[in-house]
Amino acid sequence: MACDKLRVVGNNGDAINKFKQYLHKCFHMKDLGRLKYFLGVEVAQSSKEIFLCQQKYALDIITEAGSLAAKPAATPCEENHWLAFVVGPVISDPSMYRRLIGRLMYLCFTRPDLTYSVHVLSQFMQNPRTEHWHAALRVVRYLKGHPGQGILLPKENDLQLDGWCHSDWAGCLLMRRSLTGWFIQFGTAPISWKTQKQQMVFASSAEAEYRSMARQPGN
Repeated sequence: MACDKLRVVGNNGDAINKFKQYLHKCFHMKDLGRLKYFLGVEVAQSSKEIFLCQQKYALDIITEAGSLAAKPAATPCEENHWLAFVVGPVISDPSMYRRLIGRLMYLCFTRPDLTYSVHVLSQFMQNPRTEHWHAALRVVRYLKGHPGQGILLPKENDLQLDGWCHSDWAGCLLMRRSLTGWFIQFGTAPISWKTQKQQMVFASSAEAEYRSMARQPGN
């Protein structure tokens, strides 16, 4: 069995060295030193913080979409969009749309600001229309303005776990389901985020908000 890449992390240097020596005895492997790049994620480390981003991956998406010369967009999606009801023609090559959305999904690993937009666009993978494609390209143009944005993980923080949640009542215009979004921080470092539809239809925004709170990780 071949293993392409392996990360070893911890706060005990001696234990890490012993583990790597053990791995060297068991497998033919090469130690590449401090982590700098792993599965499309760029890692910049210092004594005070770790910064994670996917700048190269984002630039590859922009290049593949042909948007290098496009004007950057200020936001990843339009406010009060009606993408669920568009009636434009189905694009000739749906696989092109699916590939772009799949790549944007992976980019959400270090880009919480894309979570809602990608959640909406991923609902039209079966029969994407021209308007859906243009909306996806808007996300790409937004990336063009911020390709190196990522996550900062500081060494020093107050070790306080904070969470925020919100519900867009009846945000799904087709099913009238509400959309739940949550964002969790450990100190000042973001560690978890997600946007998804609620499983039930609620009659009021208050019910949807309570459900959003109950569905947060750890609840």
